[in-house]
Amino acid sequence: MTFVLGRERGLDGGPTVRLGTYRASDGSGVGPVHLDLDRPHAVTIVGKRGYGKSYTLGVIAEGLARAGGTGPVLVDAMGEFGTLTADASGDPVPATVVDEPRVAPSSLSPRTWCRLLGLAPDSTAGSLLWRAASEGGSISEMRTSVQAIDASAGAVRTVHNHLEMAQRWGVFDPAGVTATALADGTVTVVDVSTLDRAPANAVVRAICDLLYRGRIEGRIERLPWLLVDEAHAFFDGVAEPGLRRLLTRGRTPGVSLVCATQRPSAVPAVGRSQTDLLVAHRLTSGRDIEALTAAQPTYLTGSLAEQLPTSPGEVVVVDDTTESVHGATVRDRVTPHAGDSPRASAVASDE
Repeated sequence: MTFVLGRERGLDGGPTVRLGTYRASDGSGVGPVHLDLDRPHAVTIVGKRGYGKSYTLGVIAEGLARAGGTGPVLVDAMGEFGTLTADASGDPVPATVVDEPRVAPSSLSPRTWCRLLGLAPDSTAGSLLWRAASEGGSISEMRTSVQAIDASAGAVRTVHNHLEMAQRWGVFDPAGVTATALADGTVTVVDVSTLDRAPANAVVRAICDLLYRGRIEGRIERLPWLLVDEAHAFFDGVAEPGLRRLLTRGRTPGVSLVCATQRPSAVPAVGRSQTDLLVAHRLTSGRDIEALTAAQPTYLTGSLAEQLPTSPGEVVVVDDTTESVHGATVRDRVTPHAGDSPRASAVASDE
């Protein structure tokens, strides 16, 4: 028997990605498990470090890159997914790595600029920044706009210094990545692992808005899928409103969001409540287990905590579409996995 998570119909209902093998209660495998790609979804992947959370995200990215009609974008917070461009077993995995991401300043709203630089919108400096962000297409133009405004020298200097700091982050460029380039059919790996928290959040917020508006305005034909590793780091910054909008309103324009995190307790309640597919690896933290239990659906028999797997690569999937729960073993990656921790013993043997 074949299971397709996220829809009622089987394999003839549209494109899917092979996630793994069904795992019965006795541990045996009795059939392939696929994930629906035909409709938009909100997917949350959870698990403690070392039990396959990022590996599972890579499996989904591989399938999306090989599928038709989708535009996958993967936010790489740890520098682990560049291997998607490596030689694959079987069909190639079309992948592109953006290791120095740049976004247009205009891709962030004036309110986002104020939050990003820590200036209250109702303050003198914040109102100057708001106006500059509304008028300028580059950091340079924003600074010129501020200088031309009749305001106190102190407020002008404050905004100038904050914009100079943003310029040093090196992530803003009027010719930054576009919606159509992001969702071009290959899996676009956006590597933010070398960026500090604020610029990384700025990039992710811009990507959220580009994909959402790109579908609303008809500039993206494919259905975008945004995959975010270490998602808790972005729910705690300026990226949060963009991620929240994809969770609550992304289904209508056809934008899917896949959030992977080892700290589900750090994901806001809306992130857990809007999830229609939960993929859970092993968890041991009491706070994280409590966070999942609080959002446990009524149709789940018994406690979710009692059903969590204990071995790497094993998952429990809660499928809200079919109101069912499945145990599964995630399939092997077709491209190399770079998420394993370095070992001193390997260095010693080389020496």
